[in-house]
Amino acid sequence: MGDQDEVSERGAGALTIPSLRWEEPPEGPVLVLLDQTRLPAEEVELVCTDVPALVQAIRTLAVRGAPLLGIAGAYGVALAAARGFDVEEAVEALAQARPTAVNLGYGVRRAAAAYRAAFAEGGARAGAAAALAEARAVHAEDIEASTRMAEHGLALLGELLPGGGHRILTHCNTGALVSGGEGTALAVALAAHQSGELRRLWVDETRPLLQGARLTAYEAARAGMAYTVLSDGAAGSLFAGGEVDAVLIGADRIAADGSVANKVGSYPLAVLARYHHVPFVVVAPISTVDLETEEGADIEVEQRPGQEVTEFSLPFVQGPGAEAGTGIPVAPLGAQAYNPAFDVTPPELVTAIVTEAGVVSPVSRDGLAEVCSTSRWSKSRSGNGMMAE
Repeated sequence: MGDQDEVSERGAGALTIPSLRWEEPPEGPVLVLLDQTRLPAEEVELVCTDVPALVQAIRTLAVRGAPLLGIAGAYGVALAAARGFDVEEAVEALAQARPTAVNLGYGVRRAAAAYRAAFAEGGARAGAAAALAEARAVHAEDIEASTRMAEHGLALLGELLPGGGHRILTHCNTGALVSGGEGTALAVALAAHQSGELRRLWVDETRPLLQGARLTAYEAARAGMAYTVLSDGAAGSLFAGGEVDAVLIGADRIAADGSVANKVGSYPLAVLARYHHVPFVVVAPISTVDLETEEGADIEVEQRPGQEVTEFSLPFVQGPGAEAGTGIPVAPLGAQAYNPAFDVTPPELVTAIVTEAGVVSPVSRDGLAEVCSTSRWSKSRSGNGMMAE
């Protein structure tokens, strides 16, 4: 496995280094990732020279978030092609790295399809160039999608909550760390902040890996947003006290019926929001919509290691390469743990799905299919997901 760490010393006011970038040093192309397991304590870049290193980064959540996984998957195919590795083997390894996030397979398939077509005409060099061009296209499209989702989401908030002063609750992390642009749900909150309409961002800590406390708070602080971190179990008291105007979350897969798979803990928020008559809004690009998965029950939910629940472990405390099984025990030795990475929210609990192509509300199978078919996106020739025309 070819990877190494490069540490970047930066002050609190400095711009965040990119979540992902392609570089071509003299020794050969590399994919450089901001290691999200080390945030917020350190900004550390992980340099991947081969696909096994990238797969490991994906599985350990050094790189994460649906849109960014699609970008990473596409660049992973390009990396294998550029360095002369077995592309088909790379495609299989990347696509299986995390089963729930549909964007990962989407990005992999797009780059693989471009590689195969060019390889058939011009050989390995042409195939590598085509795969890289397609990966860059996926990256650029995500940046554009992020901008459009923020615009549509801000307009929707204006319709649902006229007068501004929004108090928004979010779960997990959905900002620039998961995207080529400003993100999905957090991009909408950022747009509200920049327009003077955000009163408070409530940040679920997001157990067990704290993507909210570590990552969303990190991004909110850098953007100068008014935010408060809360334990996941405290969300109910916020709703009961009338302190939440809207819930904004992202998605890792949206089924054809509008069921939404997102970071575990999202479904309880949807139930709370419905009971308290608070809008529950999902923000995700069209590439997260999987029209070939008929309903929520068909979504494969990733089960992660039990040690993430039974141990308290922060990699930046233990240093590079820290793995499950090396943390501080918080449960009796041998305790069994239930640790699904995601849960599924049924469409009837979702107020709206915001995409770059528009807003689906009420959420229905027909409405979702329409926003997909009438956009500039069409069904991928290579499998589930969507691709640009």
